[in-house]
Amino acid sequence: MAKLQITLVRSLIGRNEKQRATVESFGLKKIHQSVVLNDSAAVRGMVNAVSHLVKVEEV
Repeated sequence: MAKLQITLVRSLIGRNEKQRATVESFGLKKIHQSVVLNDSAAVRGMVNAVSHLVKVEEV
């Protein structure tokens, strides 16, 4: 199964609660922090919701 490395590259200051909750559900708290998650439809949908805040790479 493919994996995705998700990195927070923009600040959450001034973002709405839904976007903050999505980023927090990835487990990201600080800028330039990364997590590796399994590639799934749910994760892809969450990434699309905050694509302007994160960088995604296939691992």
